[in-house]
Amino acid sequence: MIFSKSENEREKPFWSKIQQNKNLGLWSTVLAPFSILYDMGVRTRLSAYRHGLLKKRSLPGFVVSIGNLTTGGTGKTPAVVMLAGWASNEGYKAAVLSRGYGGQYKGDILEVSDGKAIRADPLESGDEPYLLARKLTGVPVVISKKRFKAGLFAYKKFGCNIFILDDGFQHMELKRDMDLVLVDASNPFGNGHLLPWGPLREPAGQLCRADAFIITRFNENNSGDKVVGFLKENFPSSPIFYGDHLPEKVVFPYSNEVHEPEFLKGKRVLAFAGIARPEAFRETLIRAGADLVYFRGFKDHYKFKRDEIQALIQIKEKRGAEYLITTEKDWMRIASFASIYPDIAYLSIQFTLLSGKDEFFRMIKDEIKVE
Repeated sequence: MIFSKSENEREKPFWSKIQQNKNLGLWSTVLAPFSILYDMGVRTRLSAYRHGLLKKRSLPGFVVSIGNLTTGGTGKTPAVVMLAGWASNEGYKAAVLSRGYGGQYKGDILEVSDGKAIRADPLESGDEPYLLARKLTGVPVVISKKRFKAGLFAYKKFGCNIFILDDGFQHMELKRDMDLVLVDASNPFGNGHLLPWGPLREPAGQLCRADAFIITRFNENNSGDKVVGFLKENFPSSPIFYGDHLPEKVVFPYSNEVHEPEFLKGKRVLAFAGIARPEAFRETLIRAGADLVYFRGFKDHYKFKRDEIQALIQIKEKRGAEYLITTEKDWMRIASFASIYPDIAYLSIQFTLLSGKDEFFRMIKDEIKVE
C-alpha cells in the first residue's frame, strides 16, 4: 500500500490519486495500453450479450440493480439499505443479492442472513454483505458470484419476489427489470479513463442502459452541475434524483453507547477509513462539526492488523484527540480485536433522497409486477 507523502493528503491512497489525475505523466504511459485492452474486453463482452452469444438468465420476480460506473465510492451500500427497507415496509418479499467481494466463503452460495439472524461472519461474507445483514430486518442477504444462483436460492427458501442486486450494473448475466445507477456529484468519473488508468469499469456511453440516475453526495459543497448537464444532454429519457449520505449515529461498541451525530461537534477526533473514497468520510466528519486532528486513508476493503490500530491509538494520544472514529464498514473488519478499546467509535451513515422521494418509489412500484 502506497500513500502520498504529504500528511494532509493521506486520506487518498496513491492509486486513487492516479485515477483522478487528468494530466498526462509517467503513469499515463504505463497504464494507457492496459486500459485500451480492458476497453476491448469490455466491449467484446457487452457485444456477446447483446447478440445472444452469452445468455442472460431470469429470476421469478422483479429484479432491480443498484450499481455505478466506477470502482466504488458512490455509496451503494446505504442506498441498497434504503431500497430494501422500503420494499420490506411495502410488504414485498425482498432479498439482497451480492457478489460478496473480499469474502472468504467457499462453495457457490452463502446465506449471510435469513432476515432474522445473521448466518455468517464478515470474513466469510465480506464487509459489505455483512453490514447489509446487520442493518436489514426481514430481508435475506445471499451472496454468490452467480447472482442467478443466489436469487433462485432466495426464491426457493424464502419465497422472495423482489431481488435487489448490490453493485449489479456490470452483472450482465442476470436479466433485470430496472437499473438504478449512482453517480457521485463530487467526483463522477475520475479522470475519465477505464481501468486501470482510470476508475471506469465501462465507457460512459454505457449509461444508456440506466433506467434512472441518483446523484449522490449532493450537498452545498457538491452541486454536481457538470455531471447533471452531461446526463440530461446524453440520456434525457432517464430521470435524475438527488441524495446524500448523512450521519445517522455515533456508536461506541465497548460501552454500547449510541449518540446522535451532534455528539461530534467540537470533539477532537482522529479518524481513519479503508473505503473506496476515504476523503468522503473525512468530509462527512468535518461537516458534522468534528475537530479532525489527524486522518488516515487506506485502500478499499483494507484488512487491518491489530498493531496498525494500536499505532493509530498512539497517534491519538500524542495529538490529544478524544476519540478514534472510523466507518461502520471498517468496523466490521476490526471488531474481532478492537472491541477492547473504549475510545473507538464508528459513524453510521444513512442514505437520504433529498427531493423527489415519492416520485422515486412510485416509479419503482409502477414497474413491479409480482404475484
